[in-house]
Amino acid sequence: MGIIALSYLGVNSNKFEDWSSYAIKHLGMQKIDHSGKSLMFRMDDQKQRFSITGEEGDCLSYLGWEVEVKEDLEYFADKLDKSNIRVFKGNKSLADQRFVEELIYFFDPSNNKIELLFNPFKDKDPFKPGRPISGFKTGSLGLGHAVLHTDNMLNLVKFYRDILEFNVSDYSFDPINLYFFHVNGRHHSFALIETGQKGFHHFMVEYNSLDDVGQGYDLLQFKENSIAYTLGRHTNDFMTSFYSISPSGFFIENGWGGRIIDPNTWKPYEMTEGPSFWGHERLHMQEKQRLKFRNKRLKAAASGKQAPLLIDCPWLYTKIND
Repeated sequence: MGIIALSYLGVNSNKFEDWSSYAIKHLGMQKIDHSGKSLMFRMDDQKQRFSITGEEGDCLSYLGWEVEVKEDLEYFADKLDKSNIRVFKGNKSLADQRFVEELIYFFDPSNNKIELLFNPFKDKDPFKPGRPISGFKTGSLGLGHAVLHTDNMLNLVKFYRDILEFNVSDYSFDPINLYFFHVNGRHHSFALIETGQKGFHHFMVEYNSLDDVGQGYDLLQFKENSIAYTLGRHTNDFMTSFYSISPSGFFIENGWGGRIIDPNTWKPYEMTEGPSFWGHERLHMQEKQRLKFRNKRLKAAASGKQAPLLIDCPWLYTKIND
């Protein structure tokens, strides 16, 4: 019972040509629709994972979270209503547009649109990547993860943890306030970063091969204003990744090797090492801001802090077909 995966997301933008080129040639997604009003992309056997709405704004439009059973929609609708959060039932037209059986939607305390959906539809035709990649790590773990800016961490933590029942993976207060949440075995499918802003910080797509990430980095690193964070490795989910700058200005993390946890036994903890063991130089920041993150990495390097040599991730060496 409950929310089990980040199923899809949508972005408000009318930069169809830029997004089509970026999602296909750099991310490796498959374009499935360009009606003149929207763009849709596949990452696996699901009908759609990522959409460009055609509306102006260059911002997050919605996050779609899959629930385990249809009754979960009623359960969360009732829970939200009791918390004085208005819930809307998606009509058949919206459900057809999202390729799902049924959905509800509402807005979080920062006015981000959240959709809860049951039974996302599968496509009988094989996924055809936009560039030669081994594929994306999705299946039961969902699309990847999404991260939101916030100017009120506590308010949003209470909403996602207490009302939507996301589980805290870990959190940090230095060099910036961060909270990470899991809804399945992926270390985190959702996170909050307290920057004093609101809106979309980034979303992550995970590849089946490290070479997919490295080649994606090569395809972008010599283009001006294309890389936000250089190649590096995170301390909490062990992801090796870089962050590219999307046509709408927010970031997309291109990663491999993310940590798989056991949600039944996982205990949340405070991270003190900083976000990265190495790399992830934040090119988009001013030097003074960059230095805070760089100093944490240099301290980790000086003390020899690294990811475990052996981690419980059997999928690193086998293909997953779910």
